[in-house]
Amino acid sequence: MPLLAGRLSRPAVLASVLALSLLSLFLLARGTIFSSLRSYGILTIPDSYYDDDRTRISHASSEPPATLLTRRANATFVMLARNSDADGAVRSVRDAEDRFNHAYGYPWVFLNEEPFSDDFKRRISNIVSGPVEFGVIPRDDWFQPAWIDEARAAETRLKMKENNIIYGGAWPACDPYRNMCRFNSGFFYRHPLMLKYRYYWRVEVLSGSRPDIHLHCDMRFDPFLFMMDHKKSYGFTITLYEFRATIETLWSTVREFIQKHPEHIAEDNALDFLSDDGGKTYNLCHFWSNFEIADMDLWRGPAYTAFFDYLDAKGGFYYERWGDAPVHSIAAALFTRKRDIHFFREIGYEHNPYIHCPTENELWERGKCACNQARSFDYDGYSCLSRWERSIGQ
Repeated sequence: MPLLAGRLSRPAVLASVLALSLLSLFLLARGTIFSSLRSYGILTIPDSYYDDDRTRISHASSEPPATLLTRRANATFVMLARNSDADGAVRSVRDAEDRFNHAYGYPWVFLNEEPFSDDFKRRISNIVSGPVEFGVIPRDDWFQPAWIDEARAAETRLKMKENNIIYGGAWPACDPYRNMCRFNSGFFYRHPLMLKYRYYWRVEVLSGSRPDIHLHCDMRFDPFLFMMDHKKSYGFTITLYEFRATIETLWSTVREFIQKHPEHIAEDNALDFLSDDGGKTYNLCHFWSNFEIADMDLWRGPAYTAFFDYLDAKGGFYYERWGDAPVHSIAAALFTRKRDIHFFREIGYEHNPYIHCPTENELWERGKCACNQARSFDYDGYSCLSRWERSIGQ
């Protein structure tokens, strides 16, 4: 400080001291929040779940070694992809295999609106550690329903394109983005290849105009087992605000559903994460569903089944641009307890332009993370993580 004082004016020195004091208070407050969350029992994966000595499993068998089968969740990876996505699918799968699944051998399910090509299946089968299946999505689960007023839907697409709303589009009736949002919201977990599983990890395909996707940390623990043992329903890495222009009537529709079906609302739910005024309005916070690890019993249960059917009947997936991220997030927040939703601090995940990088040095070092902690989106002004932490800290 003497060297600094010798070069700066007294006001500048006082300003520096004040800034340091505020920084100390911020760090102290953040430490208090961290401690409070730790007491909630959901902050980080317990050491007992780590297996730092686990080695790569052999590709010689389609089944993982018996030692892995003694403690495994009924879980799978799932990816929605097209044949033209082969290069990106291989890179995304390779990332998940190298960072986690090479040592655990969980199966993969790939879904497409048309049959996968032999080339796609050959390239994927060559790099996965566990069993792999390729399925075709039933036509009625994917394409725009016949009862949708196409003239109204087309008007929305054109208006959104003119207003430069992301993925607003001006596609024809076969709108791939809206089809995907509706499918991910209400159908993927009903696909015949998914019915035998309870938990899933959604992996986004890296392709064309879609953003770069990366896992930045080694995972020497099994998130599926953690979810199963602790009765977690939904796991996320990034939470942020939705574009209001894409969901103009979603919250009013949610309020209608709640008024008609109050029996589905869970005790100790996370409504205060979604709304700042007791549910009158939606603050747009949601979990980014391009990465999610979840229990499909949540989606297959009576509450979500009734919820999705109610939303789908309103046509908002096509008359607006309702995404599966706010739909899943609102459902998880309302139909489960707060403690059933988990933020995976340990999983370094990037979906450009946003990245979650473990900011706790212990987690970053243990995971051998390659991400830059300074770039982590966690407490960016557009992130909703602080809101989530306040919600579960109450």
